[in-house]
Amino acid sequence: MRSLRLVALYVRLAVLNEMQYRANFFVALFESALAVGVSLVVLALVYSHTTELNGWTQSQLLVILGVQILLGGVIHATIQPNMQRLVNEVRDGKLDFALTKPEDAQLLVSVRELQLWQAVEVVSGAIVVGVGVSRLSSGLGLGETLSFLGLLLVGATLLYCFWLILSTGAFWVVNMWFLAELFEGIYQTGRWPIGIYPGWLRYSMTYLVPIGFAVTVPAEAMTARLHWPTVAAALGFAVALATFTRWFWRFGLRHYSGASA
Repeated sequence: MRSLRLVALYVRLAVLNEMQYRANFFVALFESALAVGVSLVVLALVYSHTTELNGWTQSQLLVILGVQILLGGVIHATIQPNMQRLVNEVRDGKLDFALTKPEDAQLLVSVRELQLWQAVEVVSGAIVVGVGVSRLSSGLGLGETLSFLGLLLVGATLLYCFWLILSTGAFWVVNMWFLAELFEGIYQTGRWPIGIYPGWLRYSMTYLVPIGFAVTVPAEAMTARLHWPTVAAALGFAVALATFTRWFWRFGLRHYSGASA
């Protein structure tokens, strides 16, 4: 409960800060609309030459696209700003201010920043998912919906762990300014089903960079393509990655030399 109160406090402070710059909402709205529009045009061009892509229909691929946009909003609003701040503070020796607080350091560095207006992407992604689901011939039951929400949470956790592992590298590599561009380039592969990629790339984008588990698997839950072994693999991998991330974070802290060192 103490941790939840801390998270709620940081969220409240971030919302108050973001409300000072309400014009950013319209900028974020324009960027999101432009990105969704371009993605839909590309999707329409692909399906103007075929009816299926590795077994995925256009409506089903809309669900994948929506999940990718939705999770992208979660990343841009919560995960990425916190990880970039972490990298900057490690470089400048200012991480001491978080480490000396009487709370878990990993929790603190993960919840201090919130870019509220980037959550427009979450709404845009949810709308695209809804449109895709409404065009599916098969009905959507309660089980599929709950599976989708649960796997979406698992996917967000996996992406958070991946980001924190990359950011923890700042304890050894000083200049990590390229992280956002690197991740964005990789993340764009998630708008297509992971199965269309060759084997080596498919496994890399599932277990090395967990985009397959984060994007394709939740979409499979909404399109009646999900198999329980896949769910078990996603859950098992999430537990293993979260455990490794926690260990790696503590290992990195032992190599930190801040302003007070």
